[in-house]
Amino acid sequence: MHTSYGQLTYCTNIHAGESWKEHFAQLQQHIPAVKAQVGAGAAFGIGLRLSNLASLELSKETALEEFRQWLKANDCYVFTMNGFPYGGFHGERVKDQVHVPDWATAERTAYTIRLFRILAALLPEGMEGGVSTSPLSYKHWHRCEEEHKSVMESATLNMLLVVEQLIHIHRNGGPLLHLDVEPEPDGMLENSKEYIDWYFQHLLPAGVIMLGDKFGISEEEAILAIKQHVQLCYDVCHFAVSYEDPLVVLERLHYFGLKVGKVQISAALKGVFPKEGSREAVIAAFREFNESTYLHQVIARTSEDKKIHYPDLPPALEDAHNPDVEEWRAHFHVPVFVQDFGVLRSTRDDIVRVLALQTSKPFTRHLEIETYTWEVLPQGLKQEISASIAREIKWVLQQLELSV
Repeated sequence: MHTSYGQLTYCTNIHAGESWKEHFAQLQQHIPAVKAQVGAGAAFGIGLRLSNLASLELSKETALEEFRQWLKANDCYVFTMNGFPYGGFHGERVKDQVHVPDWATAERTAYTIRLFRILAALLPEGMEGGVSTSPLSYKHWHRCEEEHKSVMESATLNMLLVVEQLIHIHRNGGPLLHLDVEPEPDGMLENSKEYIDWYFQHLLPAGVIMLGDKFGISEEEAILAIKQHVQLCYDVCHFAVSYEDPLVVLERLHYFGLKVGKVQISAALKGVFPKEGSREAVIAAFREFNESTYLHQVIARTSEDKKIHYPDLPPALEDAHNPDVEEWRAHFHVPVFVQDFGVLRSTRDDIVRVLALQTSKPFTRHLEIETYTWEVLPQGLKQEISASIAREIKWVLQQLELSV
């Protein structure tokens, strides 16, 4: 939906269905119900998530035309897509497989180009579109420096193949499209420093040569094209887990002339351990969120402000009695309208700060709520899905108005 501060939606990775038929059925059930609750009189934007299988099926003209007609009939439109999860994302163990295939593969490249072609066909005239994607690969798969470097080089070159396609689309009268890279804990790019280092040490040097050869453009023109077509997906949960201050991140990006293609509005879990007495209440509370589907990376802050990284909740729980640790932040997307979870809290304050920065000086055109964990939340937090999505959208709209 259009707001004064950008397009706002929620990501449909919330809904199950890996085939297009299954996912379309979910959209038909939930989108009108959510739209009716948050603003039935206005056009409703969709943040579309397609698996690889669904993208192949929707690429067929008959399916695409049917979807176009459904969008028109329901006064809806698609402006952003989530291209991070390639395969199954519900009802099965995902964990680190969410990064499969990574950007070192032809499969990831072809899938992402396909998503952009679908988006270009669906995007309203005059609107820019973005596809968010994984942070190259999963860091723990590539332990030795030589392998890490090789994967990063291959991944970067494959992303530039996508950029080449986006330039062709734009030059041929199509929309402006950008690939929105999404850092997350334990990704090959997991924070703003690693993203910026990669951008200037790998992406731009390789891109200047490649695009210069492909299009006969100058170094300055190549850099401008890359910055236009490769942007950051700022997932608020991910950056909060990494203890990154939103203002510092955005100022750093601005300094280097890098853009934010999309903000994913999401909240992480955090817990502060008592300095004296038992830690059991906090530990028990985190244990309630220990489920087997998704990765829930934990970054601990010690009394000396050092960071300890755990790849998932189980290894963090094994080290829960570490006396040096004062706080945990866990990558578990929790409902954005909830601040307190008993002895635990959410990082919702980071969302409030990001939205305040957006209203004071807009830095992106796309805002997407991404709470995809409704199925695996502790039982007491589960509610009817359409009402929960609408409640999140209303809360974000309220924050945007309060920030003015």
